[in-house]
Amino acid sequence: MPIRNTPWPDGTPCWIDYGAADPQAAKSFYGSLLGWDWTEDSPEYGGYVNALKDGHQAAGLGPLTDPGDSPSWTTYFATSDAAATCDRIREAGGTVVVEPMEVGPMGTMVIARDPQGNPFGLWQAGTHTGVEVHNEPGSLAWNEAAVDDPADAQAFYAAVFGFRFDELDGMGGYATFATAERPLGGLGGIVPGAPKGWATCFSVASTDDAVAAVEAAGGKVTMAPEDTEFGRFAVVADPWGASFSVMEEPAGS
Repeated sequence: MPIRNTPWPDGTPCWIDYGAADPQAAKSFYGSLLGWDWTEDSPEYGGYVNALKDGHQAAGLGPLTDPGDSPSWTTYFATSDAAATCDRIREAGGTVVVEPMEVGPMGTMVIARDPQGNPFGLWQAGTHTGVEVHNEPGSLAWNEAAVDDPADAQAFYAAVFGFRFDELDGMGGYATFATAERPLGGLGGIVPGAPKGWATCFSVASTDDAVAAVEAAGGKVTMAPEDTEFGRFAVVADPWGASFSVMEEPAGS
């Protein structure tokens, strides 16, 4: 099981969290689906909790701060200097919605939007370094964005994080992005059945079983399971309408 307990390199999707309309019900849904346990609610942090997979941090969950918002997953990118990254966001045409905010000793968070209005977060690690378990069933596998103008989005994220983009053959302009290391995520145009903006993909042992569990719990399938070179993939929505995807690695990988 890949485990990381040190800060992620700048630009890496390092954390995900869920804004819940009904936190207790959401914990039950995702805990059952992904095999998560939960840390104790902390009134100091507004009821925000961490999801644990086999004792390791996998994601966060908290109540929606604005009752008018819809439940959703947020992708956070690692930064070693939140203030400087905010400057680059503004210079590249984006908007900082929540200025750098210290979360006790755990780190500093930011919420921003790219020029096309897609929200994302920044996380400057303190004692909380982000996801500890990844690319294992029940943990984060991939983050990708579906946008109206991929070329414009590539220019923005390259300016902010220094991403290099590599378009994949036969994928309709879909590109992976990387910094100095392995591919970190993907970006492409709007795809029927998939949500606009940044999406979270979870690794699962069986995509078909995960899809069946989502439907049994009151969720919906928005893109039916299909086999790809990266694994068996599906897009679903939880019972509150929040979209995410699940992927089973190819046999023998």
